[in-house]
Amino acid sequence: MQFCPKCRSLMIPSEEGMKCRKCGFVMKKEGKIVSRIESEEREIPVIEEDVRGTLPTVNAKCPECGNTKAYWWTRQLRSADEPEVRFFKCTACGKVWREYS
Repeated sequence: MQFCPKCRSLMIPSEEGMKCRKCGFVMKKEGKIVSRIESEEREIPVIEEDVRGTLPTVNAKCPECGNTKAYWWTRQLRSADEPEVRFFKCTACGKVWREYS
């Protein structure tokens, strides 16, 4: 991690070298800049079969069969500053789809 010598904000790699997102200060490259992103893959259960009867329903048209009733729920899939995603599951055919806010 590199911090800006002017404003003390975290710097990010750029074409010129390391750049401050806050004040725009650029620190020229001195050799290679190595960045590494680590992520953990995990399965997120969309819906458990035994709780379907407890989920609220809404009037929503299924893209698969045209039915107009669906169960719905929300999940926070991205970072906390991103809006949550609303999931729907058709009460007739079981098709699951999502709506981004």
